[in-house]
Amino acid sequence: MAEILHPFYEAHRGAMEAAMRQRLDLAEAMLRERAHLSDIDGIRQEVMDEFEIVLTQMPYVGGAASRMSDFFMRLTGFMAISRVLRRHGVPLPMIGEIERETYKAQLLTVPEAERLAAGRQFMSPENQALLREQAAQSVTSSHQDEYPEDFVYDFVEPGAGDTFEFGINYKACGFCKFAARHGDKDILPNICGLDFDAYAVRGIRLDRTQTLAGGASHCNFRFSRLPR
Repeated sequence: MAEILHPFYEAHRGAMEAAMRQRLDLAEAMLRERAHLSDIDGIRQEVMDEFEIVLTQMPYVGGAASRMSDFFMRLTGFMAISRVLRRHGVPLPMIGEIERETYKAQLLTVPEAERLAAGRQFMSPENQALLREQAAQSVTSSHQDEYPEDFVYDFVEPGAGDTFEFGINYKACGFCKFAARHGDKDILPNICGLDFDAYAVRGIRLDRTQTLAGGASHCNFRFSRLPR
């Protein structure tokens, strides 16, 4: 039975498809020069076709009420790019390199003032309070029963001698579950690699020394502000 796109994602389909087309524009030179792909129009169409499949595979984790919905909408498109480039024989490290540079270029199209304002909001006491609340909710059995494909995480307060402002320990990862379900485990590390630039362009330093994708018990995200 074919999977059906959830109405929440259907409502955002246009914006997600536009973001994918922008990524392909930004990646074009790298696809030619590094991956040595010549039929770029064919690659574009193949990626967009694969993205249609990915959209139907995206798990619903609560829509606008869940902060993790935005992560799925912003990043699972890279699964489509990875799948297509993998089929064309592009080495996985090169796929990760192309995707990271493409994503950073896309993020930098947003005006600096807007990016830094988003970073300040993320680091704010108000957002930290929301993260504590959602972290506590994510571990409840009722939430896990309703959204089994969601992330599960703890909020981490800094201790004596710590230099970070707060942290998040992801004990279960929605992308890991997605990759396991759809045969994408080998390209999963490329998705993990996108996190550092995503925070850096907003003025946030991310420190992370282990990931679930790498076999650890949890992903240890630690956040602090980058010096201006």
